[in-house]
Amino acid sequence: MSAPVTHGANREAMEARLADLAAEHAKAVAGGGEKYVARHHARGKLMPRERIELLVDEGSAFLELSPLAGWGSDFAVGASIVTGIGVVEGVECVITANDPSVKGGASNPWTVKKAFRAHQVAEENGLPTIALVESGGADLPTQKEIFIPGGKTFRDITRSSAAKLPTIALVFGNSTAGGAYIPGMSDYTVMVEQQAKVFLGGPPLVKMATGEESDDESLGGAGMHARTSGLADYLAVDEHDAIRIGRRIVARLNWRKSGPPVVEERAQRASRDPYAGPDADPEELLDLVPADLKEPFDPRQVVARVCDGVSATNEVAFDEFKPLYGTSLVTGWARIHGRPVGILANAQGVLFSEEAQKATQFVQLANQTDTPLLFLHNTTGYMVGKEYEQGGIIKHGAMMINAISNSSVPHLTVILGASYGAGNYGMNGRAYDPRFLFTWPSAKSAVMGPAQLAGVMSIVARGSAEARGQVYDEEGDAGMRAYVEQMVEEASLPHALSGMLYDDGVIDPRDTRTVLGICLSVIENKTWSGAAGYGVFRM
Repeated sequence: MSAPVTHGANREAMEARLADLAAEHAKAVAGGGEKYVARHHARGKLMPRERIELLVDEGSAFLELSPLAGWGSDFAVGASIVTGIGVVEGVECVITANDPSVKGGASNPWTVKKAFRAHQVAEENGLPTIALVESGGADLPTQKEIFIPGGKTFRDITRSSAAKLPTIALVFGNSTAGGAYIPGMSDYTVMVEQQAKVFLGGPPLVKMATGEESDDESLGGAGMHARTSGLADYLAVDEHDAIRIGRRIVARLNWRKSGPPVVEERAQRASRDPYAGPDADPEELLDLVPADLKEPFDPRQVVARVCDGVSATNEVAFDEFKPLYGTSLVTGWARIHGRPVGILANAQGVLFSEEAQKATQFVQLANQTDTPLLFLHNTTGYMVGKEYEQGGIIKHGAMMINAISNSSVPHLTVILGASYGAGNYGMNGRAYDPRFLFTWPSAKSAVMGPAQLAGVMSIVARGSAEARGQVYDEEGDAGMRAYVEQMVEEASLPHALSGMLYDDGVIDPRDTRTVLGICLSVIENKTWSGAAGYGVFRM
């Protein structure tokens, strides 16, 4: 049993960050604001999260993805769309829902990027997709950033169908212009009578283009599409009925997970041998991360509060691999909700040659046994300096990145603290396409720490001045360093990174086990096997 931890200052700092996070999430939930939400409700319509709540199985969790998309931009937090993973009739599905209270659900550049990420999750993990549609189309002032890349949306829908990943569209309101192709290309389309309107061009555009006079209902109403054009497969009497029909469609998919055979064997074993909860209290995760990320913390304390504990069939909760070698990186085997994982977790921050070689071997072993990998970040990057360069840190870091880049088992990443420099790459950051990546409110990611980056710029500027024979401006240097430090600090904060979709969400540390449990279940929808070979390892 891991000893309890009590760090009052750490908890206070984390709770303050969580309060900030809750305030930002509240902005996304608020949509276009009270006025527009009330107007929507007055029309007898539901908000996107209300629709999702009715769609998913009662009592099941909805894992929302990218809730802070667009944070720090000129657009509403959340990017006028809700995306995530929910269980419908026992089937894990990717769900997307336009928020019509934000500019009528119009798609802005961040909406498109968020929707692309949702599709990537569906494709990589082999999930059906349910689109809850109500959008007026593109945000016209930013159409140049949407139009050309946005065409990928329709290509992705058809490719999902070809891959036997069902696509379902429930249309609650407008689905115009390019948006008309969402129900048009989906495998199943449900439209709400007297509410859904699907057309390539509305009455004003038709009037301008052809001179024809028409009305919404005859041009693109749900009734017309159900009775005349045949675009609607089902005609719902209201929103609740549309959601009921959507659930019945999923129930008839004859869906089953197609993960590797070992997954089914593990599931059977887990049903026979129930797993235990963590050996230590997850509540204590708020106490672990120092307010100052320069102070190290032991990732084993995180493992003890996230992974399964000791049970009748699990004598050791965490089997550490090479515990005496490369000690600033902790590696080992554990289970989360009964599912096995290999864990790589930074201990003292810096990655040396020993840590890189240890990680390379461990990743290969995980691929040999078809075991998913979990990366827990708190690293300042690979070690620099003459001794380490001569010792081959570049070669060894390249070995680690090679192994991770070519690993073919699913990867999950959680950034707990620092994630700087090439350490972000070596620990499977966003650029390396982990299946899912989440951050804690304590996380920071950048090319290097703010003080280090400002210091490097100062050294370069000072050397340049000396080379020209000029007196260096010390006062200006101090101002430059302060400005750069503030700029890098703000840009490396989790809200900013999440707003740019560099993660799938900022989560409460206490929810980590639940989030990872959902992700480990989701990845079992599609088969995988460990890498059969790698590129050249420079020795």
